[in-house]
Amino acid sequence: MADTDKLGVDSPFHQDLLRRIRQLCLSFPNVSERLSHGAPTFFYKEKKSFVQYHDNHHGDGRIALWCAADSDVQTILVQSNPDVYFLPAYVAHLGWIGIRLDRDARWEEIESIIGDAYINRAKPKRK
Repeated sequence: MADTDKLGVDSPFHQDLLRRIRQLCLSFPNVSERLSHGAPTFFYKEKKSFVQYHDNHHGDGRIALWCAADSDVQTILVQSNPDVYFLPAYVAHLGWIGIRLDRDARWEEIESIIGDAYINRAKPKRK
């Protein structure tokens, strides 16, 4: 299936991805989902977003997750596999990582990154 055939949030491809992502994100305590900037977004305690699902964000042609991360993790992932990992617009400077779901991303890694994103946003701020 060509990447462009996967575009369109009503496609079975998207529905399957969203189902898997929802199942994982909503398994964590105090997590809710709502649209933010037109994208399905998962929040810790209704306030802190930790995962966003994007379909062709501003015409970039990607089907991707944006996940909260530490900047050192962001650098390691992008350097290790730039075909799958990227710096997402608007939030890369905050350490967020982009994961292309329309490439050969491994779900074990995606699950781990989502778990780390949740922990990143759920941990108390240092005073």
